Amino acid sequence: MSESRPPLPPFTRETAIRKVRAAEDGWNGCNPEKVSLAYTADSRWRNRSDIFSGRPAIVEFLTRKWAKEHEYRLIKEIWAFTENRIAVRFAYEFHDAAGEWFRAYGNENWEFDANGLMSVRHASINDLAISESERKFHWDRSAPRPDDHPGLTDLGL
Repeated sequence: MSESRPPLPPFTRETAIRKVRAAEDGWNGCNPEKVSLAYTADSRWRNRSDIFSGRPAIVEFLTRKWAKEHEYRLIKEIWAFTENRIAVRFAYEFHDAAGEWFRAYGNENWEFDANGLMSVRHASINDLAISESERKFHWDRSAPRPDDHPGLTDLGL
């Protein structure tokens, strides 16, 4: 039995938006093992200068990432889509071990297999140091971003 992660391609605007929100919710949970299940077993990634493939590498990468990025909060927004590809823009906020806050901005290009698992992920990301008072992402970390919390466009990002 093959794995499946709806919504499945071919995407409509509505299903692409649902896929983006599901990815946002998953990443905000900061659970590397759970997040890795949204990707094919041999998924290929480029994240900044890191290039790797496979779920074990995804788990290792995300474990390292979230060990350094404290109080991580992410918002993703659809940019474009086709039958089995979605482009998103995103921003996330976190602080490091020294308590310094950052907002990371980026774009991702995703490709999905027929079962709705992501087979390719390319991410380009830039970090900006911010003060704690400049933070814009405020919601309880124990739950997904509330539906009434502004998105990137509403926040002027």
